[in-house]
Amino acid sequence: SSKKFYCLEMFPYPSGKIHMGHVRNYTIGDVLARYKYLNGFNVLHPMGWDAFGLPAENASKLNNLHPKEWTNKNIKVMKDQLKLLGLSIDWDLEISTCDKEYYKHQQELFIEFYNQGLVSRKETYVNWDPVEKTVLANEQVINGKGWRSNAVVERKKLSQWFFNITKFSEELLNDLENLNGWPEKVKLMQKNWIGKSFGCEINFKLENRSEFINVFTTRPDTIFGASFLALSVDHPLSMNFKRQTEFKNFKEKCNKTGTTEEALANAEKLGFNTNIFAEHPFIKNKKIPVFFANFVLMDYGSGAIFGCPAHDQRDFDFAKKYNLNIRTVVRPFDKEDNFTVSDEAYPGPGVLINSDFLNGLNAPSDSVKETIKILEDRSLGKKKVNYRLKDWGVSRQRYWGCPIPIMYDEKGTAHPIPKSMLPVKLPENIDLKVKGNPLDSNADWKEISVDGKIYKRETDTLDTFVCSSWYYLRFCSPKENNYGFRKEDIDYWMPVDQYIGGVEHAILHLLYSRFFMRALNYQNTNFKIKEPFKSLFTQGMVCHETYKDKNNNWLSPDEVEKVEGKFVKKINTNENVIVGPSESMSKSKKNV
Repeated sequence: SSKKFYCLEMFPYPSGKIHMGHVRNYTIGDVLARYKYLNGFNVLHPMGWDAFGLPAENASKLNNLHPKEWTNKNIKVMKDQLKLLGLSIDWDLEISTCDKEYYKHQQELFIEFYNQGLVSRKETYVNWDPVEKTVLANEQVINGKGWRSNAVVERKKLSQWFFNITKFSEELLNDLENLNGWPEKVKLMQKNWIGKSFGCEINFKLENRSEFINVFTTRPDTIFGASFLALSVDHPLSMNFKRQTEFKNFKEKCNKTGTTEEALANAEKLGFNTNIFAEHPFIKNKKIPVFFANFVLMDYGSGAIFGCPAHDQRDFDFAKKYNLNIRTVVRPFDKEDNFTVSDEAYPGPGVLINSDFLNGLNAPSDSVKETIKILEDRSLGKKKVNYRLKDWGVSRQRYWGCPIPIMYDEKGTAHPIPKSMLPVKLPENIDLKVKGNPLDSNADWKEISVDGKIYKRETDTLDTFVCSSWYYLRFCSPKENNYGFRKEDIDYWMPVDQYIGGVEHAILHLLYSRFFMRALNYQNTNFKIKEPFKSLFTQGMVCHETYKDKNNNWLSPDEVEKVEGKFVKKINTNENVIVGPSESMSKSKKNV
């Protein structure tokens, strides 16, 4: 048929049994697929399993079952249940991401991206989940906590593999305009996450030194309210302090703060006074103290900001704590020129005051552009675009994931594993009880010989979100051996006409899938599709109250009983139960 309809629901993680969330999601797809079929459409309605991941590894430790065995057992149960529902799924197209026939092609794509400069390895601060003992991407940290463990995330410096998603920041942002079949809410969430901001870099000269500190700001118009500079602990200036015990202790405290915006915003503000001063670019003889601060990271702008306490709450809290000057430079439209900030910062719009030649300008609508122009005219700064989006860290220090197809020579230089040696398979014989990454302790597997030369394999595995970033392409050609998909199949079926899944993936999975399509498109004349999903429907969440015992362990609803109409006691122990909010059903929180 020339009329095609590709209907896809987000594929499930094989956790044991299907639940109402699955039933709800797959019923919607079933109705659409049947309707289109009855209207003469050629319908693609497949099913697969997002089968790698941490829960399998954790369950294996508890049940003394190999993750593969545990996963395959769960797939069988869930598949039987889905079949009982009588859904119109084409089971001949079934895929599983832990199947070597799937991840072999994923490894090929990784090497392809690597050769095109879309993959890099860099040492940087990462989000470290102290419970799962692995790295998390920024998108996997929710309110400063690990998305699965709910543990407070720490900051750790590690050498990691990244997908260079930031190369496509502008494109990912602009092309949201063309997604007419997507909910506005999801598009807005992605827009805010990519976070394009216009600002400028200002050069602050250090007093009695030849050096300058380069600061990025989106509000250069508040420059007359600047009362301190705050630098990342990794700023080049930190080299002057690296031997000081006090600075080393401060740096250690900073590592207890995560790396996400939420974590930085919510953490107690900590500063280290360098006793170095910067010169104000416009106010003669005004000295601005320079601090290191725990809320500034090297990957934002240039790792340095100027603090304007009167108009930014974070800066206000910092200035109060360290007894710094608070100068009001914006008054609300309905206030007089003698307006002063006292109890909290005023971040809103208004008119510039106490700002010399900028006085009277409407802030920020007119004042930002005007200030940038003046800074550029006087060679004190230049206009710059900044993005909130950071590169996607894909290394995970776990066993049950797709091995990264990279090996290292004796100098530690990375080389892609030859394609003829793919797939890089996981060792079957593994001790999951070791501390840290189990693959790291497996010497036999780690060593690899290529053309008579000995190399060491990469022991990190890929984030499971990599597996789900291209599975919709594999469904078009699930039996293809030579490559992940066939061009003619993709040209016919893609993009997915109707995609159905939870809004909780608005940024994570959906943004990553959009990146993957662009990465495949990059310098490739054979691949012409940019957007994976033409229409998106978010089906809502099935929710239930959550329960915890006094030791902070999650309890399932059948472990607690009602006393006088409330769930408060643990069955058989009479122990008080902490009743949490009604949250989307999750096996880890046991509210199913």
